[in-house]
Amino acid sequence: MAVLIEQFDLDVRGDRQLPLFEARYNIAPTQEVLVVQCDPATGKRQARMMRWGLIPPWSEGPKGPSGPPIINARSETLAQKPMFRTAMRRRRCLIPADGFYEWQESASGSRGKKQPYFIHRPDNGPFAFAGLWETWTQRRSSQSGAADHPNSTESEAGSLTIESCTIVTTDANATLSELYERMPVVLAPGDYATWLDPKIEDPQTLQHLLAPCSEDELAIQPVSTHVNRVANDDPRCIDVQQMLF
Repeated sequence: MAVLIEQFDLDVRGDRQLPLFEARYNIAPTQEVLVVQCDPATGKRQARMMRWGLIPPWSEGPKGPSGPPIINARSETLAQKPMFRTAMRRRRCLIPADGFYEWQESASGSRGKKQPYFIHRPDNGPFAFAGLWETWTQRRSSQSGAADHPNSTESEAGSLTIESCTIVTTDANATLSELYERMPVVLAPGDYATWLDPKIEDPQTLQHLLAPCSEDELAIQPVSTHVNRVANDDPRCIDVQQMLF
């Protein structure tokens, strides 16, 4: 917890926020992730939990548009797509992590089998993805079961609110391109303040931040298929898998 508070210069008050920093090893879409926002009124950074999978404010239901959850947003089209363009101007965030997974077809050629890889900093320290967030609100009369979501809240007026986020992606660097053509935007610590700055609303001003990180910033390790099961959320997910070939 102390490492994250220092790394992201968080304004943390009291023990009530301690659960936000519990270790996770296998976060799946629609589950909660830790998000860092800048409070426009105070300029201080705050830690929040949000649903991973963006729900636009104009969406009819908490599942968002038809199809899978909007867990990623292509950096090249953030300023044009209605799904992201307002958030790009006004609701940017950091999504802290100390690693993420990618999968590759098995070297043995076995159909349908993929080898998972854990991608992290060489020193295993925390870093941050560039993210966007939104607030979705619906009246109680048409909730469609949304109140069951752990990140939802109800006001006295009967409205339901869910805060959600998405990770910005870019072209993979040379190291990760062996696994997949895209990768999350990993921001340099010196760029956190710029990305979170509420006074910056021109997407072109931020475009230079959305390039792939350098090849030496991330290390890749094969891990067990234990991570392939969403219910498995424990340290075994990042155990290194010895490769025979």
